[in-house]
Amino acid sequence: MEKLNELTTLKMVEEFLENNEFSFLYISRPECSTCHAILYKLRELLGHYPLIHLGHIDANKVEEVAEKFLIFTVPIMLLMIDQKEYIREDRFVRFDRLKKKLDQIYDMYTR
Repeated sequence: MEKLNELTTLKMVEEFLENNEFSFLYISRPECSTCHAILYKLRELLGHYPLIHLGHIDANKVEEVAEKFLIFTVPIMLLMIDQKEYIREDRFVRFDRLKKKLDQIYDMYTR
């Protein structure tokens, strides 16, 4: 299971992205039941990619995150490599397709 880094300010989010070449941001709200179910599956999936660091952002606490990443709904999942967005998935994520995308990108950057 992938370690989860709680990011509670926009500054923490920016530092997380600067300090981790491969960053996966998970943005949710506590009242979102879909968010809780997806987070467990996401942590399990990311456990297969040791270079990807998972950061969690509560959109209720870090409201500026919506503007920074153009977010209109939760949950949102963003794979960032060198602070650039490579994958964006929303609440209707298909984990089989997400895994294929991650495999392709991860293989391309880690060979």
